Amino acid sequence: MKHPIIIAGPCSAETREQVWSAALQLKDFRLPAAAGGQGISFFRSGIWKPRTRPGYFEGVGEPGLPWLSDVQKELGLSVCTEVASAHHVELVLKAGLHAVWLGTRTTANPFLVEEIAKALEGAPLHVFVKNPINPDLGLWIGAVQRVLRVDPQRVYAIHRGFSDYHIGQLRNAPLWRLPIEFKVQMPDISLLCDPSHLSGDTAFIPDLAQRALDLNYDGLMLEVHPTPAEALCDASQQLTPAEFAALMHSLSWRRSAPSEDTFSEEKTLLDAIRSRIDVLDEDLVDLLAQRMSLVDQIGLVKKRGGIGIIQIERWNEVTSRTRRQAAHKDLDDAFIQEVYRAIHQQSIKRQEKIIRE
Repeated sequence: MKHPIIIAGPCSAETREQVWSAALQLKDFRLPAAAGGQGISFFRSGIWKPRTRPGYFEGVGEPGLPWLSDVQKELGLSVCTEVASAHHVELVLKAGLHAVWLGTRTTANPFLVEEIAKALEGAPLHVFVKNPINPDLGLWIGAVQRVLRVDPQRVYAIHRGFSDYHIGQLRNAPLWRLPIEFKVQMPDISLLCDPSHLSGDTAFIPDLAQRALDLNYDGLMLEVHPTPAEALCDASQQLTPAEFAALMHSLSWRRSAPSEDTFSEEKTLLDAIRSRIDVLDEDLVDLLAQRMSLVDQIGLVKKRGGIGIIQIERWNEVTSRTRRQAAHKDLDDAFIQEVYRAIHQQSIKRQEKIIRE
């Protein structure tokens, strides 16, 4: 099987002792046999930490590079750190680190990505590109393409969630349909998931990590700190080394491709399409729930105002508009009418219940 790419380590390099402690505890970790049994692929730690607002810990900067370099030289772990400028790339290359990642704010700026890409030209580095902070698939693909043009050793993508008007338990909205579409459009680029930033809370990491594996992601990036409660940033989303090991052994690891005794090409294609359908189905249910919530609000307004439930003119307006939209999308007219009749009937039932109560 294709071995998963696992990146683990603290969010930030805070002290030499903290970095060394995290690396030492991760050095001998091994994945379960079902996942290949190998150790972590890269040890991660940020030394430049762009923050949304000033006054927060923004990383130790260049003085932290020797700490990471020592981990790589003395413990044999390939080290990865974030770069946000061409100057950062130059310093990383001088330190001899093996990999870098472009953070979500950096990916959102094509000018900055272009400068970094030029600095990476000819460098023997692994380069990970996180999704942009806003849900813009073209911007993410464009950032990866800019890095690919300079032909580094390997280029990867990381899904870490999107900042939108998302209200929920997770720190960032997963919007799973976007990374899946990324994989469809760029099938040769390995796609990893960052459940730490998706969740913002270690309680949600297991489910998010498993979801990514079920969707055939190529690996995971996780924040692991020797003492998360003492972390200078993102304490709530960092696992201890023991928690990380337990998580890795609790996950169900999927084959990245069908076995040889299956119809490999057809099965791979079907699995990819079905994964996209599963995500869209979830979105459909969520949208229906949001629509019915608005229907309930309308029911309350009608109750207060003594207004009747059935509004024929409004219904005719909705059906005309949706049928026109469906025609432009090459959807069957009878199918759309059937769907909206069902939605309308459910809306009437909900409003009837509100008015009776």
